[in-house]
Amino acid sequence: MRIAVLCERRAGERRVAVTPEAAGSLVADGHAVVVESGAGVAAGMPDDAYRAAGATIAADTAATLGEAGVVVSVNGPTGGDMLAHLGEGHLFIGLFDPVWQPGLAAEVAATGATMIALDLVPRSTRAQAVDVLSSQATVEGFQSLLLAAGRLPKMLPMLMTAAGTVPPARVLVLGAGVVGLQAIATARRLGAVVEGFDIREEALEQIRSLGAKSVDPPPAPDGGVPDAVLIHEVLAPHVADADIVIATAQIPGRQSPLLVTGEMVDGMRPGAVLVDMAVQRGGNCEVSIADTEVDHGGVTVLAPTDLASGSAVTSSRMFATNIANLVRMLDRDGEPFVDPEDDVLVGMLVTAGGEVVHPAVRAALDRQIEAARSGGEAGA
Repeated sequence: MRIAVLCERRAGERRVAVTPEAAGSLVADGHAVVVESGAGVAAGMPDDAYRAAGATIAADTAATLGEAGVVVSVNGPTGGDMLAHLGEGHLFIGLFDPVWQPGLAAEVAATGATMIALDLVPRSTRAQAVDVLSSQATVEGFQSLLLAAGRLPKMLPMLMTAAGTVPPARVLVLGAGVVGLQAIATARRLGAVVEGFDIREEALEQIRSLGAKSVDPPPAPDGGVPDAVLIHEVLAPHVADADIVIATAQIPGRQSPLLVTGEMVDGMRPGAVLVDMAVQRGGNCEVSIADTEVDHGGVTVLAPTDLASGSAVTSSRMFATNIANLVRMLDRDGEPFVDPEDDVLVGMLVTAGGEVVHPAVRAALDRQIEAARSGGEAGA
């Protein structure tokens, strides 16, 4: 297969979808790897490293894409110029967030290209080899705690010194997915006293397994979610007592739950730090603003959207390993093939044959179209 590796164009992005090591592995498998010039430079991976691995360097997007083949990118297309070079012979792989941004899926479908969205990877044992979400979330969780620790005006561990005892910092992590659990583990390694919160019993067990204390959620109706007001009442004293709050709760394709209100931030100590990792879908904190530092009564509120780039080498290597595994799943006698019997591939398939074929993305697109139509009729 011909595998095209694109430069990332999103501001601040330092990752690359395929590293020289992964390119060499794919070349050894018999594939032709074409890398857009400069794709790995921000991650410390120059063009010469790709050449040494057996890849070809292309001068621009058009030459990289060619007429057909597998196209890989971390963030997917970021402008019409890239879409203009896509056609029905391309299979495009990347993080497209299509349930949240279904319009992009429609634009890719219009080109005739096939789209596989890594955001939709199924939660199954077999899918773990291509689970980009988990690999990148591991990096983000680590970086979120380091970011907060670097801004906190005190050290995290307890210290016994000739100048007296230094008490440990208190860290509260909201949400115990991969990001949250990695933040908990990192905070524990740095010596902080750590609490974690989640509404899922199995997640609370994972929090405790890492040596942190779990904050139990309020009662919920059978099969339902606890009332938001009750969640705020439970969390308020823990937020007020924390030096660092890492908020990571997200629901795929939906608005992030509001866990920390402005009033709760008012109750935090001056000098405390809150990092909202869910800001791209509205955020877990009422006062957070994407990629903006907010000083709220002496509390620093951060809402980064590119933390995986903070460890660009590690995150790129993990991403590239997932991509190489996915390419092997797609390979059918040297041609990319989405096996309709393969639940992992079908679960990530968004567009094919000029249509949006993923049910959840199709439904989101229909809602978007209906909302636009209703808005237009109301304006008329």
